[in-house]
Amino acid sequence: MARVIGAVCRLCRAEGTKLFLKGTRCYSAKCAVERKTMAPGMHGRQRAFSQSDYKVQLREKQKAKRIAGILENQFRLYFKKADQMKGLTGENLLRLLEMRLDNIVFRMGFASSRSQGRQLVGHGGVTVNGKRVNIPSYIVKVGDKIAIKEKYKQNVFVQAGMKVAGEKGVPAWLTLDKNAVAGAVNKMPERSELSYPVQEQLIVELYSK
Repeated sequence: MARVIGAVCRLCRAEGTKLFLKGTRCYSAKCAVERKTMAPGMHGRQRAFSQSDYKVQLREKQKAKRIAGILENQFRLYFKKADQMKGLTGENLLRLLEMRLDNIVFRMGFASSRSQGRQLVGHGGVTVNGKRVNIPSYIVKVGDKIAIKEKYKQNVFVQAGMKVAGEKGVPAWLTLDKNAVAGAVNKMPERSELSYPVQEQLIVELYSK
């Protein structure tokens, strides 16, 4: 399974915004974006002065990729699929990323970050409609029921994620049963309900060149 490795706090600093890649740390004063305002590297202070159209478009694509935790080839496949669907390509792309199982696990509060959600799914700790699914990129559908397997319910990361979810809430297009540590997808999310703070039209323009 391809995944992004390395110091993820540097990725947030490179984009100049929180991408919430580090779980509970992102909500604390220890967050690197809060402590260091410039981009990483010896030329970090100079990067803000070069803002060509291409760079702005590229940054939006990189931001979406880094939030999802996927690599370029997989992102291109999502874009190709989104382009073949009805509706706006940019919104279709973000919905595909939003409906990934690792993202749904994060959004329901079973993990405090998408990377933790990916790990939980990969270890076989999640079921979809009663069946174990260990593929983080699995696309969840409306009506699907997501649950945490019994032996993972008391896992320290699951409990930490549930605590964060209790503080920030669960989106309206999802339902959550905290006692059962389970939930369901009620409907497809609207654009305003998606958790990707990117300008998707810039990504479409980049790939359309």
